Amino acid sequence: PPPPPPPKKNPTKKGLMPPSASNSNNHNAFTNPSYLETLLESARPFLRGELQKVDSKLPSLVAVLQSVGAGECWHKHGSFLDHLLDVYRILKLWGAPDSVCLCGLFHSAYSNSYVNLAIFDPSTGRDVVRSHVGDEAERLIHLFCIVPRQPLIHDQLIFRYELDELVEHLRASEEAVRRVKLEGASSREETWRKKINELVPEDGVVVKHIKTGEDVRVSRRIVAVFLLMTIADFSDQLFSFQDILFDNSNGLLEFAGNNFQALWPGDGKP
Repeated sequence: PPPPPPPKKNPTKKGLMPPSASNSNNHNAFTNPSYLETLLESARPFLRGELQKVDSKLPSLVAVLQSVGAGECWHKHGSFLDHLLDVYRILKLWGAPDSVCLCGLFHSAYSNSYVNLAIFDPSTGRDVVRSHVGDEAERLIHLFCIVPRQPLIHDQLIFRYELDELVEHLRASEEAVRRVKLEGASSREETWRKKINELVPEDGVVVKHIKTGEDVRVSRRIVAVFLLMTIADFSDQLFSFQDILFDNSNGLLEFAGNNFQALWPGDGKP
């Protein structure tokens, strides 16, 4: 199937998109009282359970998830419904477009490459999901559920870097973004840019549909979206218990081990 169009930029709702703490112009963002107050204001509706203040449709979407039993499935440190809401919250606080946030909320609508845990009965048609979240978000959700994320995110991206190289390229790319903002200058000859362009060509990458084995082309934009969503997904659910279980001592998530004696929940360390 063709990839969905890139998510459209949506106007920011007041209080839901704090300034980026990674902005090179503000290295002290995390200790800046103004930033922290903005962040707290953004998070307050979630902390108070006032979901209608986040998005007027959010309570009804949560009700849909409840009606199909998402709150009745165990998932890592709570119910699956808790996890879906947590991923949505992280993406929303990061200022992701609405379609990406909704994809986070329904990211297992059709099950996915990591879990065989579909929110909806397998016989449920895509039009049902589309009626809840809209065309753009549903296309993203469907693609997210058929793409093999482990090969895409890890094998084709993360594992193609040495750790020191990745750290240096991230630093260099952030500096390049800063220069573009200040000077409007960029170069295709930068080492970090050449590397990422090799890994994710201009016409995207081709992966195998996890159920049919058919080729699926994923655009650069969607690769970036799925990388962002995977970070949010892992941020919510991965902690020391999984690190011990999978022998993730180097943080690369290579799933090198299978230490079944690991005790849940461990010390809760991220």
